[in-house]
Amino acid sequence: MAGTTRKVSLSESPQSAECRRLEEDARRTEHWKRWGPYLSERAWGTVREDYSPHGTAWEAFPHDHARSRAYRWNEDGIAGISDRHQYICFAIALWNGQDPILKERLFGVTGNEGNHGEDVKEYYFYLDSTPTHSYMKYLYRYPQAEFPYQKLIEENRRRGKRDPEYELIDTGIFDDNRYFDVTVEYAKATPEDVLIRIQVTNQGPDPAELTLLPTLWFRNTWSWGLDARRPRMREGTAAKGMSVIELDHEYYGRRRLLCERQPALLFTENETNSRRLYGDVDGSKYVKDSFHEYIIRSDKQAVNPDGVGSKAAAHYILTLEAGASEVIHLRFTNEDSELGLSQDGFNGVFTQRIREADEFYDELAPPGLSRDARLVQRQAFAGLLWSKQFYHYDLNRWLKGDPGMPEPPSDRLRGRNSDWTHLYNADVISMPDKWEYPWYAAWDLAFHCIPLAIVDPTFAKEQLILMLREWYMHPNGQIPAYEWAFGDVNPPVHAWAAWRVYKIEKKRRGVGDRIFLERVFQKLLLNFTWWVNRKDAEGKNIFQGGFLGLDNIGVFDRSAPLPTGGHIEQSDATSWMGMYCLNMLSIALELARENRAYEDVASKFFEHFVYICRAMNNIGGEKIELWNREDGFFYDVLHLPDGRTVPLKVRSLVGLIPLFAVETLDSELIDRLPRFKHRMQWFIENRPDFSSHVETQSRDGEVRRFLSLVNPVRLKSVLRYMLSEDEFLSPYGIRALSRFHKNHPYTLSVMGMEYRVDYEPAESSTGFFGGNSNWRGPIWFPVNYLLIESLQKFHYFLGDEYTVEYPTGSGRSIPLNQVAAELSRRLTHIFLRDNTGRRPVFGGTAKFQDDPLWRDRILFYEYFHGDNGAGIGASHQTGWTGLVAKLIQQSGE
Repeated sequence: MAGTTRKVSLSESPQSAECRRLEEDARRTEHWKRWGPYLSERAWGTVREDYSPHGTAWEAFPHDHARSRAYRWNEDGIAGISDRHQYICFAIALWNGQDPILKERLFGVTGNEGNHGEDVKEYYFYLDSTPTHSYMKYLYRYPQAEFPYQKLIEENRRRGKRDPEYELIDTGIFDDNRYFDVTVEYAKATPEDVLIRIQVTNQGPDPAELTLLPTLWFRNTWSWGLDARRPRMREGTAAKGMSVIELDHEYYGRRRLLCERQPALLFTENETNSRRLYGDVDGSKYVKDSFHEYIIRSDKQAVNPDGVGSKAAAHYILTLEAGASEVIHLRFTNEDSELGLSQDGFNGVFTQRIREADEFYDELAPPGLSRDARLVQRQAFAGLLWSKQFYHYDLNRWLKGDPGMPEPPSDRLRGRNSDWTHLYNADVISMPDKWEYPWYAAWDLAFHCIPLAIVDPTFAKEQLILMLREWYMHPNGQIPAYEWAFGDVNPPVHAWAAWRVYKIEKKRRGVGDRIFLERVFQKLLLNFTWWVNRKDAEGKNIFQGGFLGLDNIGVFDRSAPLPTGGHIEQSDATSWMGMYCLNMLSIALELARENRAYEDVASKFFEHFVYICRAMNNIGGEKIELWNREDGFFYDVLHLPDGRTVPLKVRSLVGLIPLFAVETLDSELIDRLPRFKHRMQWFIENRPDFSSHVETQSRDGEVRRFLSLVNPVRLKSVLRYMLSEDEFLSPYGIRALSRFHKNHPYTLSVMGMEYRVDYEPAESSTGFFGGNSNWRGPIWFPVNYLLIESLQKFHYFLGDEYTVEYPTGSGRSIPLNQVAAELSRRLTHIFLRDNTGRRPVFGGTAKFQDDPLWRDRILFYEYFHGDNGAGIGASHQTGWTGLVAKLIQQSGE
């Protein structure tokens, strides 16, 4: 991994224990991150596990098969951990005495069952984690009544797109607090010695019984005809007061799971139950779902009486009085630990690790931060860190099939992702959401890395480099988008993220990791070239990126051929490329400080940016502008086959993205780079038609040059819309679509067809991209974060003298840095309690708003209601919504 030019502490203050662990792991002297929360929360219903003829992933491997069918690529579980190769997994399984299914994994409706796409229907919370996972805490809420699987499916299927999703809490199953709180904590005594504490609390008014199965198993690597070696588990010699599961693995050697109270041990195989699924009467007897049969159906013959297998569990039956708790201790170790499970030694390790976690996060919190803001920030970091997942996908093998399995359908070789045969992924990756999105998304991950860089810059850098490695990046230079379509196009934010991570680490350490920056820059040159060659269809420096991660924001599905024919000149695609140019320019100038060879390529990006500026105002010299002079706003332009052009006058985020492309070049840097300065000056003096896109300012003897797609005059016009509470400005941030369209929907009639865009502040009413994502009104953290950063950059050049009305029509004018601070406040207050004690993120859900057991358990959603701030979409997408931790760190509350 890339290193720094000198070793410096992660913090200016005396180094904390967790910081020392991070440095030991980065130097590979101690492998503190070998074990972590790398277990997925859903492996069924994914593209990887889909071997159907027509690519119907949800139906090909449904939840009903998950308990019985061995996974090919990676495992799932509740509150689980694994090693970083996911050879060995640990998680909990539960049964309340009522359910028809042993609770081994989280349930949710599929993309086709949900009225707004896929959605997890469980309540679980990431409460804490250090970056090395030396301490972790997870809470799962398990109802005491029968889990309403069918009711959730039927009611969500019955509801239409304009109805809200039907959630587990809506069924009434948590009424009277009739549920168990199952809290799972991990503390590492050493990198290879993991202590596990499971506390079960009966929150209900009556006594209740719970079956708890802490479960250890091997990922199935032996059934596919590639590696016949089968690791084994066995019942070890019981010690005083404990049962022992012993295991041997080719990679990790001998390990033991110590289980207090001497529970009965159950053993089976992590093998497909072909009898249940396929009617194979000769199929294996000891199979993946044997514990289900043993517990639910009382089939005592379902488990192996010889006490061996590839999957094992300790069997606890807990009877709890109302309000009572019981604690179970386990220890997963490769040592004959002297402490064993002694309560004093066990609790001493937990106490120490919790204290160290508090010290680590206390250093990050700004002075004077309230207890509530600290709680939100801590849980945001926890969500980011718990959302790491071992992601395994050999696409060439997947396309062709395994030697030990039936041959895949021939259509697969020409179908989904078939031109990504180079792709081989087997890494721990930051996921958007380990249930709803248990696969990486390139532009999501870029945003994850910003708050991750605060707590673990090494991991953030590794993630950004990983996406550019030759077994990820396509040979043509394209970065893989996401599992459902690696060839789709996400916004090019990788250079921005790398530059931000570099600066965050440099600010904390006092020195930047130039090796990292150079590695990223060299590979991004290939990606930039791919964009120029593939997405500038007519060579006019105007780009057509497709949907660009914004799902249903446009009039048309921009990833599909237009029903009108022709093409769209995209304001957002072109603006993203303008931003990409400036990010690459900034990186090149930084690298040129020590290597003058980068001055030439910096000149290239400077000139390319100015060409994009000019093109947005005069496409191909045809006097066609993405800037609409009549409205004072940026729009996409539709080119029809007959040569006509139509501005698509939707006031959306598409018209705000030009604000992202802004940078100031200070003379302090430019004067040290004479070749770049000479070339830039020549360009300005000899191309007067281009020089209007570069503003120069002298202040206090320093010359600043300002590069932006939006000049100061147009900026005021755009911000007039953006900062109007009747348009984009919500009490909780900037909406993706103007509220103006609530009473004035945009309609377009072309070739006898009418197309329409309405303001929709919550879930989508269309089926674009599955219908589980909406950019027609809600608030999204990633683009809001970029808007805040852009306003700060505009202020840096324009100063306090440049003010705008905030909000529009209020008569109050403030500088742009204050506008940025106000937007930060609106976003963070989605999660913070207001003066009535309510958190906007919880919307009208009374249990979350009023119940002391629920109101401090924060969920970090995919996006937020444009009018009331309620969380919508994936409930655990702490990925890019984890940016709230960065906003709190830099701006307080």
